[in-house]
Amino acid sequence: MARSSGTCPVSIGFSHDSIVFAYPIPTPSFKLCHGIHPLESLRRDMDGIVWVVQTTLPGEWLEPQVGEWAFELVESGLAACVQRDSIQSTYRWEGNVEVSDEWRIQIKTSQSKVQEISSVISQKHPYDTPQILAWKADSSTDFTSWVEG
Repeated sequence: MARSSGTCPVSIGFSHDSIVFAYPIPTPSFKLCHGIHPLESLRRDMDGIVWVVQTTLPGEWLEPQVGEWAFELVESGLAACVQRDSIQSTYRWEGNVEVSDEWRIQIKTSQSKVQEISSVISQKHPYDTPQILAWKADSSTDFTSWVEG
């Protein structure tokens, strides 16, 4: 079994040979070089939680139409922030593999508003089966406070 040379690896990726003797599981060598336990989070100031709700809109929509959709979510108080970017999606629909341009919409909100945002998306969305994903994300306490208003 190889032993560590005593110097930190240049990359932040895995350096299995230099750490396998100390930790039987693959461990990011960056954490070991900086004295952080492999299972401990690197972000000690991330004590807040925000929710991210994601959907897509048709790629044929022009920027002003997508912007209006985003603006309504923020103006209504459901979202603190809505980000949008143009993407290309590959998916199966009605037995065929499709490729289409879409807008990815990411909505930052609080937990108490996730269900209402999901309902609004379902009601207003032009797709028969809109993508509605939601997950909680670690956040700085300042950002969480801002999102919660």
